[in-house]
Amino acid sequence: MTPRNFVTTDWLEQNRNDPNLVIVDGSWYLPAMKRAPMDEYLAAHIPGAVYFDIDEIADHSTDLPHMLPSPETFALHMTRLGIADGNKLVVYDGAGLFSAPRVWWTFRLFGVKDVSILEGGFPKWKAEGRPVESGMSKRPPAHFSARKKSELVADLARIEQTLASKSAQVVDSRPADRFRGEAPEPRAGVRSGHMPGSRNVPAGALIENGQLVSPEKIKAALDAGGVDANQPVITSCGSGVSAAVLWLALDTIGKTPQALYDGSWSEWGAREDKPVATGKD
Repeated sequence: MTPRNFVTTDWLEQNRNDPNLVIVDGSWYLPAMKRAPMDEYLAAHIPGAVYFDIDEIADHSTDLPHMLPSPETFALHMTRLGIADGNKLVVYDGAGLFSAPRVWWTFRLFGVKDVSILEGGFPKWKAEGRPVESGMSKRPPAHFSARKKSELVADLARIEQTLASKSAQVVDSRPADRFRGEAPEPRAGVRSGHMPGSRNVPAGALIENGQLVSPEKIKAALDAGGVDANQPVITSCGSGVSAAVLWLALDTIGKTPQALYDGSWSEWGAREDKPVATGKD
């Protein structure tokens, strides 16, 4: 049975020529991964897929990485990509399941109701010998109406208030060694450690062979991190990408989070006036 929020490669193969369907390559990688997503897209992608660049479709008035753009800016980018109101979207990435959840979440945030993720992503598609094409896919400009659900995005002030009042669980999806402050952060000027009172469910515990793990394994990872899925959750990570993996996992088991902290540790960890904890707690 295909998990909620996903479509299979078989389904996409059968439906990829549907004029109402838009396939979106949402690949993005950490610098340490030494991969160039645009170059990879131009070399090979699912036929007809447009490229969604989270660094370009972002708020460029801040130094924080790939922060959400305004609804007006998002709508302009969707017009450029040829994504219209009412289209069905399928998002994938070149790692299997890494940045696609961030793009999926962003579409949902801006009002897209019918958006799914390709199970197994581009690696599974290629491994099955399915068709690919090179170059830039172009669609005619389209009208897109962005309606931002602002309550789904947490800023620094909301995170501080949440941690102080314990009104929700702030859950960090960075690797455990970074959460504990034992490994350096990949971005210059960002301290090691975590927000005091936050919890840790590494995104890596939620992904297996480029796919989301079973509901049982999702629940086990939440239990290991001391997270009660029946209580409100705000997701966080390094820069808002793997926080969307955690969001996807919770939503897939029917426990949709309250919000995602867009600035995440890139914001908090760079602020000398914000406290930092190390170790497990």
